[in-house]
Amino acid sequence: MALVAAGLAVLGALAPTPSTALSPSPGEPLPESPARFVPGPCPDAPEPVPGRCGFLEVPENRARPGGRTIRLAVAIIPAVSAQPAPEPVVFMTGGPGGDAIGDIPFLIDSGVNRDRDLIVMTQRGGLYSEPNLACPEIDRFYADAVGLRYDAPSTGRLLVRAAEECRDRLTADGVDLAAYNTTENAADFADLRRALDIDRWNVYGYSYGTDLALTYLRLHPRGIRSVAIDSVVPPQVVSLPWTWDSAREGIEAIFAACEAQPRCKNRYPDLPRTLTEQVRRLEARPLTVTAQPPQGGAPVKVVLDGGALVNLLVANAVPAVDVPAALDELANGDPERFARARAAGATPVIGEFAHGLTQSVACSEWVPGYSRADLLAAGRRAFPGFPDTVLAQAPQLPFEHDVCRVWDVPDRTGIQRRTTFSKVPALVVSGTFDAKTGARWGAFAARTLPRSTTVRIPGIGHWVVPQSPCAQSILASFLTHPTSPDTGCVAGLAPRPFTITPDRESA
Repeated sequence: MALVAAGLAVLGALAPTPSTALSPSPGEPLPESPARFVPGPCPDAPEPVPGRCGFLEVPENRARPGGRTIRLAVAIIPAVSAQPAPEPVVFMTGGPGGDAIGDIPFLIDSGVNRDRDLIVMTQRGGLYSEPNLACPEIDRFYADAVGLRYDAPSTGRLLVRAAEECRDRLTADGVDLAAYNTTENAADFADLRRALDIDRWNVYGYSYGTDLALTYLRLHPRGIRSVAIDSVVPPQVVSLPWTWDSAREGIEAIFAACEAQPRCKNRYPDLPRTLTEQVRRLEARPLTVTAQPPQGGAPVKVVLDGGALVNLLVANAVPAVDVPAALDELANGDPERFARARAAGATPVIGEFAHGLTQSVACSEWVPGYSRADLLAAGRRAFPGFPDTVLAQAPQLPFEHDVCRVWDVPDRTGIQRRTTFSKVPALVVSGTFDAKTGARWGAFAARTLPRSTTVRIPGIGHWVVPQSPCAQSILASFLTHPTSPDTGCVAGLAPRPFTITPDRESA
């Protein structure tokens, strides 16, 4: 999931709604469609796309022949090697709703196109696709929300209003929101392979892109040479309660790594207690401070309550190596690190993130089936000392039950919440500090991928490959030898030393 800037969801209290998009029987792929690739100019992205481009034209809803056609931007980046391997790599970005074209520089810097062509396609509704399911209304809400209590009911009402305004605008433009789902997303990639006349290719996805990649592998296995999944979201379990499990695992891993470093352990004893105390203190008496966004600009007002603190940790908004120091500073009256991290949300790039795709996927596939009580119970199991007002909101997806009520798309969990069984060679990569998609979920997904190699990279958070030279070398080895990649570099890895600030009492 580049999981999104504000949330995730699960089997919720939503009743099924009438669908404008027909579906196949559970587990069946959608029928092949008359898709075609049309060469064209590359998107006008902040960093020029170093390749050739075009659009994939596909039906918006494959179950409605003769209906509307949509266009998905495609970029083909050539291999660096003068003699590239024949099977390219196709990339599936996170979110849902992330900017796939914007991820190209990270992929190139990670060497993904070293020996093979790299193919990047915007997912339906994403930036540079037509239509684009951006929600400036939600972007503006998040910019304003840094100065509001994270989990106050009044904040939730503003988010719901922004979502409703976006939904009304998109549907007035003729967008069939029910057709923006993982089943259709997977069919788009199957159509892309055929439209480009590619016999076999390799799939690499991260976060929500792993949910999509596993769905694609299940429904359209033909032509897939190998699958690499990074920061794993298993489609059969992803839900709102699931987010609390991942949050606990990632945060506890950071604390355990500090405990394993003598200087960190001695300087910052009992970090779990410190965190619980600060969450409870801020939730009871939120701090209102002025902070300058890390990217520059004028200082802005920010509010730090317990929910904001927890979500900054889940989002890795403060670098993991600084988390013990930041918590200690906060406990001693200095909220600067967390305040600046919160202020970063005040200046979003309006329209960059496709919140419409986020909500269409989350509200149909992640939220239905679990109630608000289920979500709260999962939060209490993960962090029993936190206030219920914090635990009632899923990390990164606050007020999602309320948003889904107005987004109003059909329940697709019977189709999507399914396990992928496959003998296609797979590489499963997780970072131990990932609090969005906990590392244990990689091993969980690998249980039904018998030809898989599972790798855990110590001290890395969400989206591992761009952050870890070791993971980059393993991915390259996997693409060359999918059943026997060289994972030897992992043995020598350990989390980086944590930031140690002077002890205030001894200073």
